[in-house]
Amino acid sequence: SEVTIPSYEGQMGILKDHIPLITFLRPGLILINQEKKKFFVEEGTVEFSNNRLLILTSKVQDISNFKKDTIKGLIEEAEKKFQDDNLTDKEKYIISYKIDTLKEIN
Repeated sequence: SEVTIPSYEGQMGILKDHIPLITFLRPGLILINQEKKKFFVEEGTVEFSNNRLLILTSKVQDISNFKKDTIKGLIEEAEKKFQDDNLTDKEKYIISYKIDTLKEIN
């Protein structure tokens, strides 16, 4: 089985016996290939060690339960935040990934 996560280093595929790692999640999709499941996540941390994957996040949503109106609302909210002149480059980077992922889902 393979799990693909959206990390700051890029999309990362984790297979059985992968080297141990700890990384941070950026907005994107977590793909569980064997079960063909997709989850939207905004942020969090990932730890993989001894063939155990631990994903810690405050919010994750199964995209099969997403409604078009919900996605549209999240995109509009993120685009509005993106227009804030006081955002740091990091905040703009995160919001842009969120917008791109939500548009991909939609």
